[in-house]
Amino acid sequence: MYQNLPVPLFTTGQARQLDQAVIQNGTPGIKLMKRAGYATFQKILSHWPGLPLTVFCGAGNNGGDGYIVAALAAEGQLPVRVIEMSSPGKLRGDACTAFEYARDAGVTMVPFSDCLDLSAGVIVDALLGTGFSGGVREPYAQAIRLINQSGLPVVSVDVPSGLCANTGAAIGPAVEANLTVTFIALKQGLFTGRGPALCGELVYSDLRVSEQILAAEPHPAYRLELDLLRSTLLAPRRRDAHKGTFGHVLIIGGDRGFGGAVSMAAEAALRVGAGLVSVATRTEHVAALLARRPELMVRAVTSGQQLRPLLDRATVLVVGPGLGRSPWSEQLLQQVLDTALPVVLDADALNILSEARLTSGHLPSNWIITPHPGEAARLLGITVEAVEADRFAAVRALQQTFQCAVVLKGAGSLVCLDPGLPVAVCTGGNPGMASGGMGDVLSGIIGGLIAQRLSADMALPLAVCLHAEAADRAAVEGERGMLATDLLGPLRRLVNP
Repeated sequence: MYQNLPVPLFTTGQARQLDQAVIQNGTPGIKLMKRAGYATFQKILSHWPGLPLTVFCGAGNNGGDGYIVAALAAEGQLPVRVIEMSSPGKLRGDACTAFEYARDAGVTMVPFSDCLDLSAGVIVDALLGTGFSGGVREPYAQAIRLINQSGLPVVSVDVPSGLCANTGAAIGPAVEANLTVTFIALKQGLFTGRGPALCGELVYSDLRVSEQILAAEPHPAYRLELDLLRSTLLAPRRRDAHKGTFGHVLIIGGDRGFGGAVSMAAEAALRVGAGLVSVATRTEHVAALLARRPELMVRAVTSGQQLRPLLDRATVLVVGPGLGRSPWSEQLLQQVLDTALPVVLDADALNILSEARLTSGHLPSNWIITPHPGEAARLLGITVEAVEADRFAAVRALQQTFQCAVVLKGAGSLVCLDPGLPVAVCTGGNPGMASGGMGDVLSGIIGGLIAQRLSADMALPLAVCLHAEAADRAAVEGERGMLATDLLGPLRRLVNP
């Protein structure tokens, strides 16, 4: 889905600043617009050669890009028409010049109406791009609905209209593109939240902008690259290594009825290379866990006091898989709060923290929290909708609140390690991961990597990428019906590059 893309990600404001920097450096705006139109048209030809085009053009520069696409199609003897969302008299600057170029090329111009025939060809979405804020207003909203209802292939120019390229949120209707061709600066919202679903295949063109101009703009986010992380952090093991070299993970959880969660977390920690993995859980789960995975050390604990001596033997703790919210659960978590060990907090451990009104206190800096949007909302005291409206702001708020490393899970998981560092975005994964136990596997992966003496700033980015790539490999057999335990086989192969 994402090939040959740059690593740095930018806001829409920065994208506009980069456009201006390029123009001030001697490249006229209309030349950039022609390059954008050409890049888009070439991708259309490579995907859908010979099909007629219907180009929806808005009133701004995104519409100008669309007029260029239409002009190129006409010059290439390809059937094409422009659906005008604004009268030509309202166009300004480069967009007006692009309109004149299309008009002179003989492009048919059709004012927008809700009675358009969209029964054949390819639709080009050049409605809004990055140039809108808030919800989509009419008639643009109606145009987006017609595009989505057409069933035709859709190509979005720069950004699917209706998607906020800053946040990855879509308030109201948004174009569901098959292909998005984006330019100069990769916008961070294309890779998280609704972004991946709306963009379809994402293609990038630098429009021949110099690397020096791009490098001069500080980036607030960046894409994680698994191959680089693996080559840097997963060195071959020494020949004299032993199990003590690779640490001891203690998984804490598995209240009554939830023994599977600790089993998955524990096995994931083993599969990424932890030397030893123990599980502290309810008595009734011990036999089943040992039968499934005899390499585990499983201890029954009935109280926080029984957990205490187990903590002294561990290198890292993973707390939360199947933990529940019973008095037993709270006793175990209370013991963990006093430890100096690195801790991965997930699932019900996070819910207990939020319910106990401990969200305003800082956690130790060597702890990691891994909430999904619902857990994040409870931790921050806001709604899930507010979290999803700006995932970048939410993950930074979590890091600021708890003063520890954070993974905000979801489509385009975000990693925030420090307020002074860019947010890392995992661009792997697939919808098959929308099933129970995936978070338990991730928490085990994180714990297993930290046990091998990786710090949080190394283990966390690597873990989310391993998790996503294992899911992508498992999805070769189909996304629907994929189980969390299907990731365990690919995991072992991935950590042995």
